[in-house]
Amino acid sequence: QVSLVESGGGLVQTGGSLRLSCAASETFISIDAMGWHRQAPGKERELVGSITSGGRTNYVDDDSVKGRFTISKDDARNTIYLQMNNMKSEDTAVYYCSAMGGGRLYWGQGTQVTVSS
Repeated sequence: QVSLVESGGGLVQTGGSLRLSCAASETFISIDAMGWHRQAPGKERELVGSITSGGRTNYVDDDSVKGRFTISKDDARNTIYLQMNNMKSEDTAVYYCSAMGGGRLYWGQGTQVTVSS
């Protein structure tokens, strides 16, 4: 069983930056990959990007976050991060962390990010 706790959400102005954190209860040894997803009001949850236990990152294959969002991890803290720069109003969403390990997918509770103009 893996529990995930996101933090760092809040209100930011257009063009600003925010860093989200996701702390896992298990070491990354037992986790194959972790990811960030978001769900905007009235829309389905979508993948933002992921990072493997080896540190390889992948991002959604469109221009929505490319060049603005960066995923990283700190093995010592069992934590991954989502650095969001040059934020836009369309980035407003609840951001969720996920972890895949032992054939199971785990989700965090989500953290609200609101971008205001």
